[in-house]
Amino acid sequence: MTEILSDDEADRRLGAGWTRSGAVISREVELASFPQAIEVVDRVAELAEAADHHPDIDIRWRTLTFRLSTYSAGGLTAKDFSLAAQIDSVISGL
Repeated sequence: MTEILSDDEADRRLGAGWTRSGAVISREVELASFPQAIEVVDRVAELAEAADHHPDIDIRWRTLTFRLSTYSAGGLTAKDFSLAAQIDSVISGL
């Protein structure tokens, strides 16, 4: 089973732009256009599928909100922060 991180460890691992609320980390990003937002969602979907770890993604025109938690473990794990870093790479690569 995947180890749940302590609150202190989860806070230490938060990347720029990410916030934590309990057992969920989230990031909101506004893109230049709706097609660009969908492009980001497509890229993140491929990464998430490869990692077998799927974020909640809210799409509001050009604004995307990503929410990560390892629900099967009941909290935040290293998998969440690994996928968050990959999401950051997709966004910074635009």
